[in-house]
Amino acid sequence: MTAPFRVLAAVLFCVPALAADEGPHGPTYTSPLEAGEDFDFQGEFLGWQRPQGTHRSTQRIGLQVISRGDGEFLAVKHLGGLPGDGGHRRDQYLYDGRRLGAGVFLLGDITDLRVHFGHADVLTKDGRTIGRLERVYRESPTLGVAPPEGAVVLFDGDQPDRLRDVRLTDEGWLAVGAETSDRYRSFRMHGEFLLPYQPKARGQARANSGFYLQNRYEVQVLDSFGLEGVENECAALYRQRAPDENLCLPPLVWQTYDIDFTAAEFAGGERIAPARISLWHNGVPVHRDVEITGKTGAGQPEGADAMPIRFQDHGNPVVFRNLWIIDTTDPAAREIDWLDLPLRAAPMPIAHWPPPCLCSPGR
Repeated sequence: MTAPFRVLAAVLFCVPALAADEGPHGPTYTSPLEAGEDFDFQGEFLGWQRPQGTHRSTQRIGLQVISRGDGEFLAVKHLGGLPGDGGHRRDQYLYDGRRLGAGVFLLGDITDLRVHFGHADVLTKDGRTIGRLERVYRESPTLGVAPPEGAVVLFDGDQPDRLRDVRLTDEGWLAVGAETSDRYRSFRMHGEFLLPYQPKARGQARANSGFYLQNRYEVQVLDSFGLEGVENECAALYRQRAPDENLCLPPLVWQTYDIDFTAAEFAGGERIAPARISLWHNGVPVHRDVEITGKTGAGQPEGADAMPIRFQDHGNPVVFRNLWIIDTTDPAAREIDWLDLPLRAAPMPIAHWPPPCLCSPGR
């Protein structure tokens, strides 16, 4: 089985240096080099804490720090580790704070946090350190995976001939708004996307896009890093079903969707079986062979006919790469080697601990 999520150093520095674009929801950054001081503190941390400040034992914890613009931050502490790596949705603690000098200070109900660029401390209310976490950078195990023999390459950086309404960025990535030239019923698909950093945007204005399957059913794309992971956030079946776990990484980090979609069946114009989907977000199953109850609100009406796949333009500069698909309408195509993906969300191992030195430029 492919080991979910790899940890790597300086992965954030593998994206282009574009300037910020000031929009109605605040600035939009497409490069960490232009993103400002707050961006340096946003991200994931992993380490330990002594429960109730005792010296008897320690417990593993994960931390996600979210920039909200103008020096304001939220943070979520996960007992057991980060999402997909032992953390549990029911064991979360929320913090609120701001940047002060060379650090970010956040207050919680029971403990407080002090965050620096490379590490974070857990503090008692009287200021004693009872935990230490180190900064980690995680990467999907299916990032950059090559298409198997028999797959159709939709986009690999060259001028695509399997897409229409194509716009490429200066870096050669696919911009939002394209759709497949071919039409599909059932398929397996791999796609990679990168979210812009929009610290002042909120809710559906924060890096919104989507994979519109058959132009009918939307798998939501959104900057949901550190959020609850509800039915209109990243990897949700939009307004139908929340992902089993929120595996959204911070903005400006490449992420993956691996999709196994089975088309709805019709007879005599009536639907006799709903569409079904399995979805792996960053290598972790977040929908396991679940029913899609109907089309997304703005989607095309359900029917037996094949339809294109669209990469939704919602006004945000989300970009895509390494898109490929296997048409599985013919059941024999399901014998094509796809991906070694887990069927159950086992704890997500960390490949390098402590993380490599951040002074290295990485890839």
